[in-house]
Amino acid sequence: MPRLVMKFGGTSVATVERIRNVAQHVKREVEAGYDVAVVVSAMAGKTNELVGFVREASSRYDPREYDTVVASGEQVTSGLLAIALKDIGFRARSWQGWQIPILTSEAHGSARIAEIDGSAILKSFAEEHEVAVVSGFQGLHKETGRITTLGRGGSDTSAVALAAALQAERCDIYTDVDGVYTTDPRIVPKARRLDRVSYEEMLEMASLGAKVLQVRSVELAMLHRVPTYVRSSFDDPADPRQGTLICDEDSIMEQQIVTGIAYSKDEAQITLRNVADKPGVAASIFVPLADANINVDMIIQVVSDDSVTTDITFTVPAADYERACGVLEEHRAKIGYRALQGATDVVKVSAIGVGMRSHAGVAARAFKALAEKGINIRAITTSEIKFSVLIESAYTELAVRTLHSLYGLDRV
Repeated sequence: MPRLVMKFGGTSVATVERIRNVAQHVKREVEAGYDVAVVVSAMAGKTNELVGFVREASSRYDPREYDTVVASGEQVTSGLLAIALKDIGFRARSWQGWQIPILTSEAHGSARIAEIDGSAILKSFAEEHEVAVVSGFQGLHKETGRITTLGRGGSDTSAVALAAALQAERCDIYTDVDGVYTTDPRIVPKARRLDRVSYEEMLEMASLGAKVLQVRSVELAMLHRVPTYVRSSFDDPADPRQGTLICDEDSIMEQQIVTGIAYSKDEAQITLRNVADKPGVAASIFVPLADANINVDMIIQVVSDDSVTTDITFTVPAADYERACGVLEEHRAKIGYRALQGATDVVKVSAIGVGMRSHAGVAARAFKALAEKGINIRAITTSEIKFSVLIESAYTELAVRTLHSLYGLDRV
């Protein structure tokens, strides 16, 4: 029988009633002839509650015990869904990450999947005809025998990785939205749901601010070529909409120049003034930041009039802004900058589309359109299928709407 992995997020399993609704979605696919594995998140708000308990117990907690506590949220959901499925006449059992097992690295709180042995679930499909209800977000570090968690959004990663291990026909990610949109519908009411998006485009969208899927899950889907649907769990289980398919570029018949507009408010800008323009200075800035696990995104270097010094501007996650400034201050003597200036009232707006590969002047049109709206661009980065601009956060909605219209994404 063909195999299918279905994943349901926290809002989809927020109450027992919603878990019963999930069971109806699973029922539909089982009756369609699939062997089904379901990956579930914790009930909405449960993980935050468990994290709060840990921090209340101690401000200097053991990360191994932290994982033990927060992984329990998914365990509750998997058990409840298995019960709900049995209640409507289906064979089902819950699986925890360590029972499969899903083997991971030892980085508690942010572990990465190393290997999944799907043989036990496949045996259950063949011999017991059971629906496998898997606790997402968690795994096992084999050498220590300790439970690990994969970080926020880790259930998406669990689902795609399990689909690859089971050689599933596809992976369906159920959320509170019915697919991937050309941009945030809250900003642009004319935003359209996309029928198909390439893996590369979705990876860029996820990394540039779109919250539909976790970045690592898209990476795994692209690596293992797992067709992945984004669908709504709030659709009628008997007649759901198709959602958005994330697939190979070759599977998309017509490709627009720009597929979507994303934005990220999680940005902070740092400028180092009058840095010596000589070999090794960039390394003296960015190596300490890397050692502190601070990701640097946009980087702009401008040579000053004296040709001896330069100004270097770059962005870091807003949450790491204060820490980044501290690291740079610690290394000020070695770097030799005159002043550090920063801003947190910035946003990164990006246009993504594989069609950019074969069309010139795509970004130039955007720069002109933004200028006509009086929007100043602080920094720019480009790649083969996207470009991003850093602007003042006050202009976020205007910039997104301008670019969405510019590339014809308003049109049905």
